[in-house]
Amino acid sequence: MRTNSLWITRAETGADIPVVREIVLAAFDTPLEADLVDALRADSSWIDGLSLVSADEHGTPVGHALLTRCHIGDVPALCLAPVSVRPEQQKSGAGSAAIRAALAAAGAMGERYVTVLGHPAYYPRFGFGRASLHGIGVTFDVPDEALMALALDPAHPLPAGTIRYAAPFGI
Repeated sequence: MRTNSLWITRAETGADIPVVREIVLAAFDTPLEADLVDALRADSSWIDGLSLVSADEHGTPVGHALLTRCHIGDVPALCLAPVSVRPEQQKSGAGSAAIRAALAAAGAMGERYVTVLGHPAYYPRFGFGRASLHGIGVTFDVPDEALMALALDPAHPLPAGTIRYAAPFGI
């Protein structure tokens, strides 16, 4: 098993697009997540430099994480789109490496907040907390523990408000 420190992380390039699609298709049961990633690339919510891959020692991408624009009320924030890792590399740290690189890139770009709909046992280790505890909500049904948010800069507490996702999310 590899640790995060052994993964190469870098911004996704145009040459990675077909490989990332293969990774997402392999990681999920249906092509919906791959279609979402493709749609987010084509949407105005796309932010260059916030789509990261984790690659093996040969430079071949095996994991992918994407942050895209959303809003908490009127405050700009980011949303973590589906994170994917090739099935044979899952639980190896490739997904964690991609997420950590994406969060570091977002912080370096001056972004302050990230939201996520995801598995509560996985994301809290990155510092995500229940969004509802900060007055953040959504306009659709989701279990409270699956809606999380993170302030990238502790000097700026999470704002309150309803999350507005990018159009490709369809919510």
